[in-house]
Amino acid sequence: MERASDTGADRAGRNVSDGTGMILLGLCAVWALISAAAHDGRPEGMLLAVLATAAGCAAGRISGALLPVAAPCAGAAAALVVVVAMPGPMPGPAYPAPLGQAGAVAALLALATGALCCAAWSTPVSGLRPPLWLLAAAVVSAGALLGSPGGCAAGGAVLLCSVAARSMPHRGAGLAGLAVAAGAAVGAVWGLASGVLPGGFAEEFTERIGPYRVGLWGRAVRLAREAPVWGVGPGRFGTPGDPAGRPHSAPLQLLAEQGVVGVLLLAGVFAWVLHALWRAARPTPVVLTAGAALAALAVIASVGDALSFTTVTAGAGLLAGWATARPWGEEERVPRAEPSARQERVG
Repeated sequence: MERASDTGADRAGRNVSDGTGMILLGLCAVWALISAAAHDGRPEGMLLAVLATAAGCAAGRISGALLPVAAPCAGAAAALVVVVAMPGPMPGPAYPAPLGQAGAVAALLALATGALCCAAWSTPVSGLRPPLWLLAAAVVSAGALLGSPGGCAAGGAVLLCSVAARSMPHRGAGLAGLAVAAGAAVGAVWGLASGVLPGGFAEEFTERIGPYRVGLWGRAVRLAREAPVWGVGPGRFGTPGDPAGRPHSAPLQLLAEQGVVGVLLLAGVFAWVLHALWRAARPTPVVLTAGAALAALAVIASVGDALSFTTVTAGAGLLAGWATARPWGEEERVPRAEPSARQERVG
């Protein structure tokens, strides 16, 4: 099973990776402010998403270092409580059918499944793993009981990827495959919105997703063509009182409101997360499980409004933090580098 080494170069590389991620998140906030200033937009939603992601990642790093098993379990329980106890008044915008908050529910179920699977792979007590696997399977089943087929499918995919991760010798190949899957979903959405998909595929996707939402995607593409670099400004996709205030696709929303630069920054953040997972000093199954859950979130966000909810963005940051944290108990098991002969002579 592949495991990242802990040499001084690896530590330095992880520090550079962390700094790069913070810079990318900062650029997302700065660009939202610049685009808003240019078009009298409202950047509050983007700023809140960046803040929630950064805070969640920091909290995940700290709690994952102290409680690598208990922290993900507690996070999964909190996500399930939010989904079950507050299906209607979840924090965030509310839309009438066919929109609503289904994307947020599916995203939280996928993240909760990933957190429980990460806890199962993290525990040193083999007897605890079967109960954690059963809890993850129960979360997947909860998607069907709660009327969220997307959450059931996403959670099931995460669970299967986590089980298969045990036989994956190289995490890089697995993470690359997850990146391709997320990119394919975004490309399909853009192709459907732009009208470049073949007629048969376009009709099938439109029938499954709904012509209303596909129409919103087409409107986002038309707005992006009017202002390809700057966008029309954050929060200006819809008009006041319009229930279709978002195109229900994070990439297309950024494309319309913040231009190509906004989309590139979003893609950069996702690539940074995968790179941080690749460099993480955690077992490969933990890394690939978290990557699968975040890739599932990317797919859900490409066809829904999941990232419009602070609960989801904070949860994504938490999961990334748990998967990249270094539990303190592992420090004692890391072999220390022997001093060189020159250092011995100097000593």
